[in-house]
Amino acid sequence: MAATVATVRVPRRGAADRTSRPGLAWGVPTVVYFAVFALLPMALVVYLSLTSWRGLGTPQFTGLDNWRRMLSDHELFSSLRITAVFTVGSWLSQTVLSLALGVWAAGRQRNRAVLSAIYFLPLVMSSTAIAIVWSVILDPNFGLAGWLGPLVGFKDGNILGSDNGALAMIIFVGGWQFIPFHTLLYQGAARAVPAVLYQAAVVDGAGRIQQFFNVTLPLIRNTIVTSSVIMLVGTLTSFETVLILTKGGPGTATRILPYEMYARGFQNYEMGYGSAIALVLVVVATALSLITVKLSGYSKMRSTYEGV
Repeated sequence: MAATVATVRVPRRGAADRTSRPGLAWGVPTVVYFAVFALLPMALVVYLSLTSWRGLGTPQFTGLDNWRRMLSDHELFSSLRITAVFTVGSWLSQTVLSLALGVWAAGRQRNRAVLSAIYFLPLVMSSTAIAIVWSVILDPNFGLAGWLGPLVGFKDGNILGSDNGALAMIIFVGGWQFIPFHTLLYQGAARAVPAVLYQAAVVDGAGRIQQFFNVTLPLIRNTIVTSSVIMLVGTLTSFETVLILTKGGPGTATRILPYEMYARGFQNYEMGYGSAIALVLVVVATALSLITVKLSGYSKMRSTYEGV
C-alpha cells in the first residue's frame, strides 16, 4: 500500500495579513465618534482662534490677529519654557520609576501581589481628589510640609512658595498619580518575555543587571514607546493639579501651557486667544508623538518575540 503524502501549503505572509483584517465597516463607529468628539470641536477651536470673543455674544472675526499677537507675547514664551521643563522632568522621572517598578512587579517575589495592589491605589482616584489631598499635605501651617520641608531644604516648610519647589512638586504629584498606570504596562510587557531567554542568559553567566539590559529592555521597547507617547500627551494636558496646588504660581513659576490657556480664556475672557493657545498645544503634542514614533523606529517594529 502506497503511503499518501499530504501537501501542506503555507500561505504567504501578505495573504495571511489580508485574510485576518476586519472589514471597513468595523471602523465606522470609531470614525463617527472621532469626528463628533474630536474633529468637530477642533474645527470650532480653529474658528474661534480667528476671532475676538469674550464668551458672550457673537464672536468677531479678526483673521490672524491672535496668531500675530503670539509672536510678541513674552508670557506665552515663558509658559512654553516652563512646559518644556515640566514635560521633560515628568517623562524622565515617570519612565525610570515605572520601568523599574514594572519589571520588579513582574517577578515572583514574596508579597509582591499585596504591595502591587496597595501601590496601584492612586489609579482609582481622580486628579482633582489627588490634588486636594496633596494641597493639604503640602500646607506649611498644618500639613506634613511643616515637618518635611526643612529636611529637603525649605526651612519654613513652604515648598510650594519656592519657584523650583513648586515645579518639582507638580512633577512629583503627577508622577505619584500616573506611575502606577505605566507600571502596569511595563509589568505586562515584562511578564510576556519568554523565560527561556533568561535561562539562556544565566547559562551564559549574565547577572540580573545584564539580563535587564540585554534581554528585558530590548524586548519591551514597543511598550516603552507606547508609554512615552501616552506620558508626553498626558503631561501636556495636565491642568487640575496646577489649578488646585499652585494656580500657576508662585508668580508664573508653574504656569504651564494648559493653565495659560485657561487663564487667558476664562480669567481674562479672551476666548479667541485662548483657542489659539489650545491649537498650539495640539500641534506640540502631535509633533512630540510623531517625533517619538519616528526616532524610535516604532513604525518598522515587528513582534519582539518573533522566532522564539
